Amino acid sequence: MKKSDLMFVGLVLVIFLPFFLSRRLYEAYNSFNAGHPFILGFLKFALLATMGESLGLRLREGVYHKPGFGLLPRAIVWGFLGITIVAAFKIFSAGGPALLKTMGIAGAAESLAGPMGGLRLLAAFTISLTLNTIYAPVMMTLHKITDTHIVNNGGTVAGLFRPLAMEEIMAGLNWRVQWNFIFKKTIPFFWIPAHTITFLLPVQFQVLFAALLGVALGVILAIGVLKSKR
Repeated sequence: MKKSDLMFVGLVLVIFLPFFLSRRLYEAYNSFNAGHPFILGFLKFALLATMGESLGLRLREGVYHKPGFGLLPRAIVWGFLGITIVAAFKIFSAGGPALLKTMGIAGAAESLAGPMGGLRLLAAFTISLTLNTIYAPVMMTLHKITDTHIVNNGGTVAGLFRPLAMEEIMAGLNWRVQWNFIFKKTIPFFWIPAHTITFLLPVQFQVLFAALLGVALGVILAIGVLKSKR
């Protein structure tokens, strides 16, 4: 294990250990999250999902950062994506149970705050299914476009705010990998099950757990890049 790996593990411990050691900090987190979900959504994804991308680079190339990778621009993009994810969670958390109600399955919304059971599991699965088939493909494609834009502009913050060559980037994407791996494999076999677990958690932990899944996303993106190069 390299020194950089130890530093990465140490950073993870520094971020999370205080919440397990200090009840006051844990309660402060819950309070702030309840009052300012979009701010915390920005911060969680800016930090954790970017760490996931850095881990993905480590798996691909053996380093956590390199010139042109653009950690800060990636963090900014992930922060704003985090805001959309918070909004999507709220929309589909209401919409999934409402869909079940129209299908004659009552009590789905209430079951999410109750004991574990079949209805609660069905409600969480429905939220995850609708989220990942309607919102996730758009978010994943937008993320790929912004990643390409960051790399094309040298990984600088100034480059991030240059005009986005949307047509050229979309034309140059490897849609075979995007469809056959990112959409067709990771959504049904990873993201839908993972987010089913997410929506079984208390509301205050859902976005945090989703941001933690950003570490897994870094690994998935690393595999996707390797497939794109073949």
